[in-house]
Amino acid sequence: MKKYLEIGKIVTTHGIKGEVKVQPWCDSPEFLAGFDTLYFKKGEEKITVLGAKIVKNMCVLKLSGVDTIEAALALRGKILYMDRDDAELSEGCYFIQDLIGLEVVDAQSGRIYGKLDDVFETGANDVYAVKSESGKVYYIPAIPQVIEKTDLENGKMYITPMEGLIDDEN
Repeated sequence: MKKYLEIGKIVTTHGIKGEVKVQPWCDSPEFLAGFDTLYFKKGEEKITVLGAKIVKNMCVLKLSGVDTIEAALALRGKILYMDRDDAELSEGCYFIQDLIGLEVVDAQSGRIYGKLDDVFETGANDVYAVKSESGKVYYIPAIPQVIEKTDLENGKMYITPMEGLIDDEN
């Protein structure tokens, strides 16, 4: 598993004192605002967060050493990373990057449906796009009635599909 995960992208400046506006690539801007340390260059360059606030659906950060609008402009388009060890996830919660690529298996029959290819956030619940070897895509709701077990160590997710979810079943 990757130690450093993408958490957001600097999209513009905010004000004239070096603050940057960050588009969160995580569950919420509040999650992003909770970090004291972030990283550039996939974890190679550490940056201290001096302040964070939420403006609409964006996160405004004051970063150490970025004190002018010119310095903030130079960061536009840069990706911010977090250290996975700095985040505490609730039981049953996972980083999307850890789920991508898991082999999706029927918990009862052992049938392999394919690999988890993408995750869509729909509001009510996430939806997993599972791509079979033939290229067919199944859309699986990420709800407890369907997802039996997620085994990151062995690279597998076990599901019990609801009736009609997998349309090519006999």
